[in-house]
Amino acid sequence: MLETAKWRKVSWRRGTKGPLVARFAAVRVRVADGPSQRIRDMGGQHLPGEEVWLVGEQRSTGERKYYLSNLPAGAPIRQLAGAIKARWVCEQGHQQLKEELGLDHFEGRSWKGLHRHALMTMIALAFLQAQRLKQAEGEKKNRRPATTTQPASNQTSHP
Repeated sequence: MLETAKWRKVSWRRGTKGPLVARFAAVRVRVADGPSQRIRDMGGQHLPGEEVWLVGEQRSTGERKYYLSNLPAGAPIRQLAGAIKARWVCEQGHQQLKEELGLDHFEGRSWKGLHRHALMTMIALAFLQAQRLKQAEGEKKNRRPATTTQPASNQTSHP
């Protein structure tokens, strides 16, 4: 379906090595996730559900990825790409919560306890991120050009 769609080069944000860019195409489709209906002897078949975006991404390596998005029908391709790529940031945050702050160390037996544990790890992550940003801002402010020193004069003074 995406072969006939218009593929556009989209940059969704700046990375440490410059803009992050890939080619994207999107078409509206109906996914068969609607109500189940028995059709003759085939058992329960799902009818077409709501209309969604089928988004294709072609990376510079030639690799293609495909996504479904429930953004509104009028959403521009740049917004679709941004929403898809925001997932990476969420996954990185979740990984950091598990590896650095112990999100996966909960051994309680109640939803309330799990929710409290998750909340405390998220608060800790927010605090640490605020500290990192504060430190990075301080380092940017302290970057000044090195002062040039004048060479010592070869003239010796006699008392």
